[in-house]
Amino acid sequence: MNGKPRIVIEHLNKTFKTDHGPLTVLSDVSLTVHDGEFISIIGPSGCGKTTLLNIVAGFQHQDQGTVTLDGRSITGPDAERGVIFQDYGVFPWLTVEENIAFGLTLKRKRLPSDERAKLVAHYINMMGLKGFEKAYPKTLSGGMKQRVALARSYAVKPEFLLMDEPFGALDAQTRSAMHDLLLHALETEGKTVMLITHSVEEALYLSSRIVVATARPTRIQRIIEVPFPYPRRPELLRTPEFVNLQQEIHELVMQQYAAQQKLQSVGV
Repeated sequence: MNGKPRIVIEHLNKTFKTDHGPLTVLSDVSLTVHDGEFISIIGPSGCGKTTLLNIVAGFQHQDQGTVTLDGRSITGPDAERGVIFQDYGVFPWLTVEENIAFGLTLKRKRLPSDERAKLVAHYINMMGLKGFEKAYPKTLSGGMKQRVALARSYAVKPEFLLMDEPFGALDAQTRSAMHDLLLHALETEGKTVMLITHSVEEALYLSSRIVVATARPTRIQRIIEVPFPYPRRPELLRTPEFVNLQQEIHELVMQQYAAQQKLQSVGV
C-alpha cells in the first residue's frame, strides 16, 4: 500500500439507546486509510456505514475503540476533514460564489478578500460553474448544487473528503458526469477520500479500495483492492475485467442485504 497511514480505526464499537433497547451498529471495526487513498464503504442500508463516517468526521463518538489521525485522537469536527452529504448542504440564502467563499470567511481559514476572490474563481472554473456565480441554490439543478458543495469543500483545502452518498439523489447521467468531475478534481489537487455508497459501479469506478460492510452491526466482511490504474475514463465501465469484478462485489453485497432484511423482518 502506497502512502503512509493517516486515519487509523481500531476495534470500534457503537451502540445506540432506542425505545426497543440497545441497538449495536458497529462491532469491532478496524480499518487504516492511507495518504492519497480513495476508500469506498458499501453495504446494506441501516447497517452503520454513516455512523462510522460520522465518527471519523468527529460528529459522533464511539463507545469503545480508537480513531486517530496522524496518531492524534479524533475528538470533534475539524477543517482538515471536509464532509459532503447527499442533501448538498449548500446555504439557500447565499449565491454560488458566496457559498464557495463561506469557509474562507471563518476564523481558521480566513483569507484577504482579493485572495478569497481568486480562489473562489478557481473552483468555479474547475467545477464548471462559470456563469452561475450570482445564482442562488433554488435556481440550480441537483448536480449543480453538488458541484457547489464540492467546490466549497475544496476551497478550504481539507486533507480529507468524507462523502456520504453525495450522488445518490442524482439521475444516472448527472451522476456519471459528477464521477468524472470528482476524478478530475482529485487528479488536479489530490485528496484522501472516504465515500459511503450503495452503488457497486460507483465504488469500483472511483476507489482504490472497497470495504464491504456486513449487515448490522457493521463489521468488515472483505476489503477489495481495485486493480484499475488512475486516471480512469468512462470506457473502463465496459471492459470485461470491470464487469466481472462488479458482479463479484455485487454478489457479496447482496448477501449482506439479504441478511439485513432478515434482521428487519424479525424486528432487530
